Amino acid sequence: MRLFCVFFISLLSLFTNAGTMDSWFRDFKRSATPTQLYAFLHAMPKGGDLHHHLTGSGYPQWWYALATDKDSNGGYEYYTRVSPSLCQGLSPDTFGPDNPFMLFRTVQASTWRRLPDCEKTHYRSLSALSDEQKAAFLNSVRLDKQHEGRNEFFETHWQRLNELTRNPYIVGQLLVKNMQAYQTENVRYLETQVNVHGMMDATGSPLSAETALSILLEALNSPTAKATGVTVKFQYALLRFLPNAEEQLATIYAFVDGHRKDYVGINMVGREDNDKGHPLRFLPALRMLRHKYPAIPLAFHAGEVDEPNHHVRDTLLLGADRIGHGLNTITDPETLLLMRHGPYLIEINLISNLLLEYVEDFQSHPFGEYLRLGIPVALSTDDRGMWGATLTDEFYVAVRAFNLSWTELRTLTENSIEYSFLAKPQKYALKSSLSASLDEFEDKAPQSNFISVSVPTDRFICRREPSLCSAPKE
Repeated sequence: MRLFCVFFISLLSLFTNAGTMDSWFRDFKRSATPTQLYAFLHAMPKGGDLHHHLTGSGYPQWWYALATDKDSNGGYEYYTRVSPSLCQGLSPDTFGPDNPFMLFRTVQASTWRRLPDCEKTHYRSLSALSDEQKAAFLNSVRLDKQHEGRNEFFETHWQRLNELTRNPYIVGQLLVKNMQAYQTENVRYLETQVNVHGMMDATGSPLSAETALSILLEALNSPTAKATGVTVKFQYALLRFLPNAEEQLATIYAFVDGHRKDYVGINMVGREDNDKGHPLRFLPALRMLRHKYPAIPLAFHAGEVDEPNHHVRDTLLLGADRIGHGLNTITDPETLLLMRHGPYLIEINLISNLLLEYVEDFQSHPFGEYLRLGIPVALSTDDRGMWGATLTDEFYVAVRAFNLSWTELRTLTENSIEYSFLAKPQKYALKSSLSASLDEFEDKAPQSNFISVSVPTDRFICRREPSLCSAPKE
C-alpha cells in the first residue's frame, strides 16, 4: 500500500508539473519577442533528427571549406565549371547528366585532367575562384530565391556537388560539423542517411565500401566528434527509381546486415512524382530479402507528392516503420485511421515541404492535424544545408504556425528517440537522459531570461523573420 501511495504521489506531481509548465509556456508565447521564443527553443533539450540526408546537410560554406583544404579532405583537389561550354557541339546528350550549360558542376582533379583541352578551359580550381565566382558557387547549392523550387533542388544541387559527394573524407568531416552544430542546439541523436558504395580516391580509382566506411568511422570516432556528445547511427539510402534498384537493394541489405553496429536501417528515397519508384515495385524483392536476413528497420519517403494516392499505405505493406514526409496521408482516410496511436511515425519536414512547393504556406501543412489526431510525428530537417535551416528553425516554425503547447513540444522531442532505429538498450539510455534534461529545463525555464542567439544571416529563418537575426539584446 505504501509503495502504491508513493507511486501515486509521484505520478500526481508529474502531471502537476506538466500542467504548470504548459500554463507558463502559454503565457510566455504571448509575451515573448520572436528572439526570446527562438532562444527558448534553441536552449530546449532535443531528442534526434531522424530524417537527415548527410550530403544534403552540408551548408555551402562547409562544402567550399572542405573542398579547398587538402589537409582535411584527404589530399583531393577540385575544379568547377565557371562558364558554359559547347566544345563538343550540340547532340542528344547535351542536356543529359553532364549538361555543359550547368555552371559549378564540380569534379576532382583526376577527372579534370582527362577532359579535352577545350573543356578544361571552362573549369577553374575551386581554390582559385574569384570572390564573385566563389559567391556564385555557394549560391549554386543553396535554395534561397523566390523562383527556385522543386526542380531546381532535385535537378541541379547534387549534380553540381557531383564528385564532392564521392570523397569519404569530406563526407566524414560533414558529419563531424553536423554533430558540432547539433551540440549547440542540445540535440542528442542523429540518424543520418549515408552511402559508401561508389566512393573514389584522389586518383579517381574506386574505393571499396569497407574502406570508405572505415574513413567515415575514423571521423565519427575522433576526439572532436566524441566531444559533442551526439550519438550517431547510419541509414543506407536506396534511390528507388533507378532501373537496377532491386539489385542495389539486395547489395544494401547484405551490407547493412554485415554492419549492424553502425547501420540501423534502410531508407528508400527519391522523387515521389517519378512513378518508376512506386512502393509496390519492391514488394517481391523485400519479401525475398526478409526470408534471407534478420529484420532490418525500413524508412520510406512516401506521400511527398501533390496528388492523392495510396503510397503511404503501400509503404506500410512493404514493412516500413517510419514514413518520410507523409504529406498526402491526409487524403487517405483509411491509412490515417490506421496510423492513429499506432507503431508508425511520420517524419515531418516543414521547411523542406514549403521550399519544395508541396504546401503553399505552413498553415496548409497537415502536421497539426496529424499531431492532434494522435499520429506519432517528429520534426526533422531533411536537407537542411541546402536551405540553411536547423532543427531549432523547424521547432520555431511549428510553434508559430501551429501554436504548440509545451506538452506537444515534449512529445515531439521524445518521439524522436522513441521511434528511432536504435537498439533497445541505447534507446532506453537516451530516453532516460532526455527525460531528465527536459525535467530540469522545465524547472529552470520560468526563471530564465531568454535572449536571442547568434543566427547566420544566410539562414532560412533570417529570410523569413529578419528580426531574429539582428544583434542579440540583453
